[in-house]
Amino acid sequence: MVWQAVWRRPGQVARIGAWSVLEALPAFLIGHAVARAIEDGFAAGSVGTGLGWLAALGGAWVVAALAARQVVLAVAAVAEPFRDDLLTRVVEGAVREGQDSSAVARAGMQVELARDAFAAVVTTVRGFAFTAGGVLLGMLTLAPGALVLVLPPFAAGLGLFLMSLPLLARRQRAFLIADEELAAAMAVTAGGLRDIVACGDEDRVADRLAGRVEAQAAAARALARVTAVRTAALGVGGWLPVVLVLAGTPWLASGGAGAGVIVGMLAYLTQSLVPALNGLVHGLGVSGVRLVATLSRIVAGAPPEPPAAPRARPAGAEVTLRGVTFAYGPHSEPVVDRLDLRVPEGDHLAVVGPSGAGKSTLAALMAGVLRPGAGEVTIGGVPAHAADHSARVLIPQEAYVFRGTLRENLTYLSDGADPGPAVAALGAEWLVERIGGYGALVEPKALSAGERQLVALVRAYLSPARLIILDEASCHLDPAAEARVEDAFTRRGGTLVVVAHRLTSALRARRILLMDGSRTTVGSHEELISRSPLYADLAGHWQPETVP
Repeated sequence: MVWQAVWRRPGQVARIGAWSVLEALPAFLIGHAVARAIEDGFAAGSVGTGLGWLAALGGAWVVAALAARQVVLAVAAVAEPFRDDLLTRVVEGAVREGQDSSAVARAGMQVELARDAFAAVVTTVRGFAFTAGGVLLGMLTLAPGALVLVLPPFAAGLGLFLMSLPLLARRQRAFLIADEELAAAMAVTAGGLRDIVACGDEDRVADRLAGRVEAQAAAARALARVTAVRTAALGVGGWLPVVLVLAGTPWLASGGAGAGVIVGMLAYLTQSLVPALNGLVHGLGVSGVRLVATLSRIVAGAPPEPPAAPRARPAGAEVTLRGVTFAYGPHSEPVVDRLDLRVPEGDHLAVVGPSGAGKSTLAALMAGVLRPGAGEVTIGGVPAHAADHSARVLIPQEAYVFRGTLRENLTYLSDGADPGPAVAALGAEWLVERIGGYGALVEPKALSAGERQLVALVRAYLSPARLIILDEASCHLDPAAEARVEDAFTRRGGTLVVVAHRLTSALRARRILLMDGSRTTVGSHEELISRSPLYADLAGHWQPETVP
């Protein structure tokens, strides 16, 4: 994934490389400039020559500073699309798999960590590679014999660090897992704090949390122990060459190296190579390991989307349920049990029942959002879960409105259709005027619950769907507005299923489905009043209203 993110943008990679060459110019020039300033300048009595070489080195630093800014911009041009791709994968995985709140944590914190770590890794590795290359090239042209003292310990230190990276990655991943488990346990505990105190279960919950805290602390300590390898690698690869050059000064001098060359070699090491290796060890040791560990967690929680099977267009809007059973867990009681139901195209069905009877579950099954554990749900002869998305619309009680223009909110299911007729049919002209017209920006929090429902209802009306399922989708509207909405959908054509919030919704329907656990009854209002004590009881407890 990391390599794909880099090489998919060859233009930016070339830009990074070009500017990095200029940024590494001081790393190549510093040893030569110091050596020449001493031997050809100050030691020879030519102060101007010495100052000229130092001025050239200063100019190289100015060029490097300007190049560094361009490198940052080029790295950002690679890192931001990487973040977008990663976030898209996480969000799609969370929606597809129905993941819990840990997916939100990954989408928020971990994706940002991965983006920052990715940018740091690219910057660090690039900086080390070009700086080390400039130093070694400069030393090769200044004093080739000194490379015998520099290259072996440098390679040994670099190899020691690279060999430690897999263990660092495993420890970092273990720490991230422990940290995530602690956060999840804390969230669950905070959500149930009142019940925990009421039941006197504080000690047991505290012991359980203490175990999570200790596991997280142990993972942090194990990670800290492994990071000590970085110090050893820096000592061997960075500072040991300095010691060897100092100790080998007589040998270098015997080969013709003067004092200026020796000082230039030390400048290469202390001012360029050691800082570059230090940046690699600490940057890659932190950001690289964090990137690997975070990506492994994100990828594990958001597997790539399987190839999508082609969706079939239903022949009509008839909904049929045959022997449908659904439970929310393998050991749970069925919410819907062996239900047989046929809703002909053009029908208007109201679904009623006590709280928890499975009305919203049935709506989700009809829409194909949930798949039955047994039996079959079809729309126009096509399995509901495999039907083309445009064949049906499900509007839940909590209406979805996004930050965008009112027109975008109303028409994003209908390819930019004219919203005017739908707004008029549902009586939403006042809302369009209040918001400021179709081009006005909608802030979801600025709308009331009823206004958000009206926006979602107009959106459903405009859609090409022939099956409309309203799951208490008008409960925040007043009775008159709700009646106008349901009448408009009835006149619109197609099949209408309404999970009723008020008795009047049931009275307007052609048929009523009464749900009571595993028992269901279908009939008109009058039939259910006479046949079902439960329906009669529900009708009696509903607030009496005049049927519009």
